[in-house]
Amino acid sequence: MRKPADSSAPLADLITERWSPRALDETGEVTWDQLRALLEAARWAPSFGNTQPARYLVGRRGDETFRRILGALTPRNQSWAHRAGALLVAVMVTRNEKGEIPYAEYGLGLAGQNLVLQAVAEGLVAHQMAGFDPDTVRREFAVPEEAVPRVAIAVGVQAAPEVFDDERDAERERAPRRRIALGEFAYTGAWGQAAF
Repeated sequence: MRKPADSSAPLADLITERWSPRALDETGEVTWDQLRALLEAARWAPSFGNTQPARYLVGRRGDETFRRILGALTPRNQSWAHRAGALLVAVMVTRNEKGEIPYAEYGLGLAGQNLVLQAVAEGLVAHQMAGFDPDTVRREFAVPEEAVPRVAIAVGVQAAPEVFDDERDAERERAPRRRIALGEFAYTGAWGQAAF
């Protein structure tokens, strides 16, 4: 199911086609080669002073890392993310040998965007989640103090909304994508004065 962005200007296909479905094919495979491509895309994201604060925990369906990441998700996210071909946790490194890393969260966000756009290029989908327990991830994977688990990511092959038992979940999956208007997003001259 496609839900291309309804944009006021032409966008790159990867941006137009990217969205965050929850309906995933529990038999769809995410290969190690595909994961390598996603993580290489994330690795080449810009970061402040080339500090590269992004790190990832990576599990494929059926392995121990996947099981432990799934266990850290909220029950609501577990209810659909178990169908993913891979689960990742994006971790933000806040300090290095030079001290505090400025804009570490921004750098992690840029890496995450590269990762999800590469997923589109690989014919996959990715859904980022705040609904997980960072302390569980920290314990399960011995994440050091200077590293902060920030977001979990389900990667997989998209399925039809009918995979959901609950019709409300299926309807949510079918619902159109929405964004605020460009005039409410970009200003010129003064705050609130639409640039477009």
